[in-house]
Amino acid sequence: MHGLKRVKKSTDYGIQLRAKQKAKRIYGIQEKQFRNYYLKSKKLKGLVGDNLVSMIETRLDNVTYLGGLSQSRTQAKQLISHKHILVNNKPLNISSYLVRVGDVISFNKDSKVKDNLRLGDKDFRYPSWFDVNKQNQSIKITSMPIREEIASGIDVNLIIEYYSR
Repeated sequence: MHGLKRVKKSTDYGIQLRAKQKAKRIYGIQEKQFRNYYLKSKKLKGLVGDNLVSMIETRLDNVTYLGGLSQSRTQAKQLISHKHILVNNKPLNISSYLVRVGDVISFNKDSKVKDNLRLGDKDFRYPSWFDVNKQNQSIKITSMPIREEIASGIDVNLIIEYYSR
């Protein structure tokens, strides 16, 4: 009635911004913290994209989710903040803690939230870079994640381009 409606093509900046926002929403990370991860990954040896993905994947809340100790990343954050999760048998309430090789993540003995886990599902699959003990409901980090193992659906190159401007 009022003419043909045109859909504008996204600019390069818009595409990069959308990729960064998608990654932030998937992992539940604020802008300042995401930028700090990018700046730290630039200083490390190796490719910036690989370092960035490795840092984000090894956050305690993400490992708790991927290991099946929680139903979602937001539930993992809440479990961590209420000290239901132990790292090396010590309570830790920092969800952005970067786990290292050899760390063991488990539940607090007094925790009553152990019943609603993905860990017990028949079709539950966990990444190859950590070992899950279903009886003890614990996760042991055996190696650092590689970019090829991570299937999060984010384009890291667009995020690097966004922050490189």
